[in-house]
Amino acid sequence: MRLKISFFLVGIFLYLTSKSQEQPISKENIQFIMYPGFPEANSTWGDIGYNAETNSIYIGVTNHKDRIGFYEYSLENDQMKLKGFIDKMAHLREFQWQGKIHTKIIFDKEGNAYFGTDGGESRQEYLMNHPSGYVGGFIMKWDPKQELMINLGMPMPYESIKDIEIDEETGILYAITYPQAHFILFDPATNELKDLGRLASAHVPRKLFTDHWGNCYYVDWRQRLAKYEKNKKKLLFDEHSLPAFSETPGRHIITGITGFAKDPETTTIYLVTYGAKILAFHPEENGIGRVEDLGAAFDSSDQPLWKPFVPNLNIGNNGMLYYIIGGHGNYVKEGTTVLMELNPQTKQKRIVCEYPIAELSEATGVDVRDAEGNLYFAGRKTFPKDDQTPETLPSIDDKVSIPFMIKFNPEKELE
Repeated sequence: MRLKISFFLVGIFLYLTSKSQEQPISKENIQFIMYPGFPEANSTWGDIGYNAETNSIYIGVTNHKDRIGFYEYSLENDQMKLKGFIDKMAHLREFQWQGKIHTKIIFDKEGNAYFGTDGGESRQEYLMNHPSGYVGGFIMKWDPKQELMINLGMPMPYESIKDIEIDEETGILYAITYPQAHFILFDPATNELKDLGRLASAHVPRKLFTDHWGNCYYVDWRQRLAKYEKNKKKLLFDEHSLPAFSETPGRHIITGITGFAKDPETTTIYLVTYGAKILAFHPEENGIGRVEDLGAAFDSSDQPLWKPFVPNLNIGNNGMLYYIIGGHGNYVKEGTTVLMELNPQTKQKRIVCEYPIAELSEATGVDVRDAEGNLYFAGRKTFPKDDQTPETLPSIDDKVSIPFMIKFNPEKELE
């Protein structure tokens, strides 16, 4: 009898989750919000975060050369505002130019924002130690109460900062540098900085993330999880690499994780790799924890399963994972960017929206969700230039490139 009841309850659960996945989603659930006051802006890259203390979204927007606009989107008044330009706010000199913010924007318990800056273009790679080359990235702090940008210094000369994380309990920041992939610990309260050495080589893995206990994770060049266990103050390396499709090229393996989203109801952290695998990571306070393979980001017979480009991931209040596939010339449908929904319990997935690349070409941003269940991405659209293209439109190489913020609620239409 108990066995029959158990099967009955499982059946109800699967029925309800499948019905939840069938909720209609249209473009009425999505808003594109422009950035005012910076007409030459052409890009963003993962530099977005939600501040629960101020109920606002912060984004770094760049011209991919030497100017970064720092924006605040207030949920209270539905307004996007340019707070200023990083070089002016942080009192940088001309030789200290910064190309973009590549890190997430993260927050401490008081609502102060932190991020790192990046060279952002070939001048960094080819003129590393040169009078007109790149001097190195800075860690910045934004105090929203005083509306003050504070330069916390340069962790390493000639190195960009690719990502940043925070232990909310202690306030200690974790950072990874580029191109040498040094793993940095920095305490803003004491100005103490520790370099734990290089964790990767070649193409630097892009994402750091933390667990429920404040431990920090990265991947090494073999795509093994590397964990900084804060209580023991040491690095642990998983014995095995993260799951990957058998034909995945090495250049995709070494790039590691491109997105993550934390389940607010559990300690589970969902991951997406550069090889287009979706994973469920079940961390433990001590040791590495268990990794569960949820399969491909997109099931396709037209191209290899490792190929889709997914530099983003979010989780809705409905428990579904949402991610946008496309960018850098890599699309699962020709000329089209797709918004995907994945049920991590049943592993069922579907396309919920499609956009031509002239409307949305790519999106970044990880685990950005406000108190009302809205999800956020940093997007942009691109289209080729021609003789009729106004010179005033921002561009990257031979294409017009226009950035904007994406606001998405899977459970209701947005006004």
